[in-house]
Amino acid sequence: MVRVGVHVSIAKSIDKAVDRAIEKGCDTFQIFTRNPRGWKIKELTAIDAKRFTEKVEHSGIFPPVDHMPYLPNLAAPTDDVYKRSVASLIEELRRSDALHIPYLVTHLGSHRGYGKAGGFQRIVDAINTAFSEVDNGVMLLLENTAGTKNSMGGTFEDIRHIMNRIEHKERIGICFDTCHGFVAGYDLRTEESLKATMQHFDEVIGLEHLKLIHLNDAKAGLNSRLDRHEHIGLGYIGEDGFRVILKEEHFKELPMILETPVDNRRGDSGNIQKVRELAG
Repeated sequence: MVRVGVHVSIAKSIDKAVDRAIEKGCDTFQIFTRNPRGWKIKELTAIDAKRFTEKVEHSGIFPPVDHMPYLPNLAAPTDDVYKRSVASLIEELRRSDALHIPYLVTHLGSHRGYGKAGGFQRIVDAINTAFSEVDNGVMLLLENTAGTKNSMGGTFEDIRHIMNRIEHKERIGICFDTCHGFVAGYDLRTEESLKATMQHFDEVIGLEHLKLIHLNDAKAGLNSRLDRHEHIGLGYIGEDGFRVILKEEHFKELPMILETPVDNRRGDSGNIQKVRELAG
């Protein structure tokens, strides 16, 4: 049995996310704890947190996952954006803890043309600063990117490079996004190519660090560097590709979050159903 869920909205109040996850038939779910498109943060009250944690407990859905908002860029070359980004990371680590959420997913950002070396330094400093500021049990999951221009973390080697320089390595894990990995050049569609990719991951990063899967199909081809998610089975990875992915021993044990489109072809529940069907 795979553990699969989707990203759900926190509109009206944060505990409503749990109701939405139940409604869609989730085994796990992901949220933004705040408006992901602004810098302003609505305070999380003790009552908000209590309602959320109690609902999660009663639902039996686990784990809930927090995702960093869109605006922070941990590799930002400009100081104003960078300082705000570090502050956001600190805040999200605290909020995840208050909500008893074990995982916080972060993108590694873009160096904006400033160069990879500078980007690495920024990310490492940001995470080390946040960890020295906040000491809790929340694990920060670094997400692989699609390898688009100036983005950080498109290769396993880049992620390893960051991990090596984190002071509290035990507080870091990996979220592997199938769409990002595929368009960045890691083939996942056949048993053979997936095995080679996983072996490479294990040699460079270590499979023990893999904690979460973002399960997404891709609207563009292998190594296209185009970050566009597609419904499960309807993109370039395809149904056969996902059958292979969902049987992979390291993947099927992990919680899987879908960040697939919602349109007239299919909604969230339809994609969850499709995953369960392909997992057999």
